[in-house]
Parts: sequence; C-alpha cells; structure tokens
Amino acid sequence: MDFGLTEDQEALRRGARELAAKFPDEYWARCDAEGEFPWDFYTAFADAGWLGIAIPEQYGGGGLGIFEAALLLEEVAASGAGMNGCSTMHLTIFGLNTIVKHGSPALREEILPRAADGSLHVCFGVTEPDAGTDTTRIRTFARRDGGADADYVINGRKVWITKAGQSQKMVLIARTTPLEEVERPTTACRCSSWTSIPKRSR
Repeated sequence: MDFGLTEDQEALRRGARELAAKFPDEYWARCDAEGEFPWDFYTAFADAGWLGIAIPEQYGGGGLGIFEAALLLEEVAASGAGMNGCSTMHLTIFGLNTIVKHGSPALREEILPRAADGSLHVCFGVTEPDAGTDTTRIRTFARRDGGADADYVINGRKVWITKAGQSQKMVLIARTTPLEEVERPTTACRCSSWTSIPKRSR
C-alpha cells in the first residue's frame, strides 16, 4: 500500500505552509499577550479559500476530504501557530461536516457558503462539566416544544466552547432521550442540532 501523498496533496501542503509562514512567532506572541483573536490570520486563510476545503464545491467550497483538511491544519500547527491558529478554523472545517452529510438542503444553502468564505463564524458545543468530551455521557437535553415540526427547547450546560465569543452559530450536541432510558449510551444523541448564539453570549 502506498502511503505517499499525491502531487495535489503536496501542493496543498506547500500552499498552506507558505501562507502560514506570513505570520511569524511575534504575531502569535502579540495575540496571546493582548488576548486578541488572530483576525489577520483568519481573514488571510478565508480569502485564500482554505476554510471551505472540505465543503462541497456547489456551496463554494473546495470539495476535498477530511484527509486534505488534516494536512492543512498540520501545516498551520507546524508553522508556529499551534492550536491558536488551528482553533480559528477547525470547527468550520471539521464540525460542519455534520451539516454537509446530514443537514437539510435548506440548511446547507444557508450555512455552508458563508462558512466557506469566512463570513459566518461557528463553534461546537460539546464539552460538559460532568462529562468532559465523552459524548456518551452528555446530559444536555433537547425536547420538542410541541409536535414533530416544533422547535427544540434545550436544557443543559456546556463549557470551554472554543471560539464562542466570535461565533454567530453553534453546532450543539444534545440528547433527545435521557441517558438512563437508553440501552446503549450512543443511542439518541443528536449531533446535528443547530442554534444561534444569543448576543449576550458573544
């Protein structure tokens, strides 16, 4: 089996490496010291089309796969940006794969083009105080407020939500059946719920 990269994948790595290299250690040290989101870095990668790398072309993305997306973030991390750089875009790249695969056509049209061009910021509500990132133990609960087409009402606690302060939308993991009532802990866990973030939380 050949584990070597294709010419296109190597070109992708070079392109990501060259763009990330424009942001030296001093840039990241300043962002850390001032507690600032690295807007220049984020905008540069958005303008170059990298944020949509794994979003289908019909929605303005690159139409590539998760492997290529991993190569991109590997180069970002290796540049000296580390997780500070990766965290600006990893949910847009990986988390929205849920919408790509399971979202309705209307939801895809609403979300994916703006995520791909960088104008929509998104985060991922996973971690809970008593479960950490073990999604089999989450207790955040979503119930219908009425019939089958009604909105969900969500109760629970989420912590350490990367990029929540800059985001307008959140992919939220919640249960629709209490943990105590399922045969397997992975049953009845909705991983594609979508919610707007109230202005007071930004």
